Amino acid sequence: MAGIRQILFIQGGGAGAHDEWDDKLFDSLRRQLGEGYEVRYPRMPDEGDPSYARWSAAIRRELTDLDDGAVVAGHSVGATILINVLADRRPEPELSAIVLIAAPFVGADGWPGDEFELPHDLGARLPRGVPVHVFHGLQDETAPPSHADLYARAIPQAQVHRLPGRDHQLNNDLSEVAKTMTTSGSIQVGVDE
Repeated sequence: MAGIRQILFIQGGGAGAHDEWDDKLFDSLRRQLGEGYEVRYPRMPDEGDPSYARWSAAIRRELTDLDDGAVVAGHSVGATILINVLADRRPEPELSAIVLIAAPFVGADGWPGDEFELPHDLGARLPRGVPVHVFHGLQDETAPPSHADLYARAIPQAQVHRLPGRDHQLNNDLSEVAKTMTTSGSIQVGVDE
């Protein structure tokens, strides 16, 4: 698909998340990006009970279908699993950006959980030179806003975007995310840090 920029958007977890919650984020992103973008939104297996083994296998399959220059983004636990997958094994396509939206931090000072625990050297394990953007609503009552700071510590090269007045679903508005994806044809800082 020459000239079409690919975006892979990984849903969050929970019963009905794909069709009743994150579909609104997908619609917002697709609408904000407009022509020239192909936004992929695969259904993750057993969304009501996210498992690293099942979700990572599905994410890896999706990654193999991307072209160089694609952007990968994830919401909530989908973002946590996505960043773990990218740290575990570098993807085949050359990515142009990694975007985490309302991602819970699993590990020291964050949520407990052996299955999704992030490695202590997370930033060093990610593909070199690929911008990482962390978006978090300051009214998020699901994954506390302090989790964005934990990601900033774990991924020193990350740009953190704190969004006032926004909840875990960013109020179903990914306009800042889309703006960041489209600025100058590559990922650029486009909102408050």
